[in-house]
Amino acid sequence: MLNFLDPNTLARTYREPIAWIILAVDLFPIFAVLTMGWGAVALVFLYWLENLIIGAVTLAKMTATSMRDGPIGLIGMAFLGPFFFVHYGMFCFVHGVFVSVFANLSSDTDPGFPSPFGLIDQALNSGPNMPTFVLAIIGVQILLFVQDYLLRGQYQETTIDKEMMAPYGRIIVLHFGIFAGAFAMVALGEPMLGILALILLRALWGVFLTVGRRLQLDDALQTKS
Repeated sequence: MLNFLDPNTLARTYREPIAWIILAVDLFPIFAVLTMGWGAVALVFLYWLENLIIGAVTLAKMTATSMRDGPIGLIGMAFLGPFFFVHYGMFCFVHGVFVSVFANLSSDTDPGFPSPFGLIDQALNSGPNMPTFVLAIIGVQILLFVQDYLLRGQYQETTIDKEMMAPYGRIIVLHFGIFAGAFAMVALGEPMLGILALILLRALWGVFLTVGRRLQLDDALQTKS
């Protein structure tokens, strides 16, 4: 934990332009709150959509790792890939249902039990210009996947099952906390400071992940040297 608080580590982390891009994307929802009228519901749906994007990237990472291992890896992927798709998909679906119920309670509507694609449609329409923010997240994730996982060879230092388990902790640690905070904000009448606090919480988590990425790269460089 001390490494994450070390000023030298933070300085090394933010020497890379991509670290600033990640931070900008994490803080960009402030613009939506201040100028587009976004509230807690739109924020939670944005972070839920981010979970879906992370799941798609995880499948890409699992595939790249399986190809490294040749036929045996591809056979393993043939089983683990569909398992992850169904299991993680159901995990996100249940989470999305809760977000949808939360959104409906805050707007006094009852559209019925949502379908998976209905949830995605509801999320994309939960705030003005939501697709733009989603595309920004997709762009960052593709950039990280290509730069770190493929070009820097992270796929050679991991396993399919390790990558498969990686997204779950992120949802449990962060998003249920954000969901609870958003529920409190709606109960309090969605005060501006509370909404901005949710964004800053997510941005702080993003800094934590970005510093962790820098430490992982440092470890890889030391191993190679």
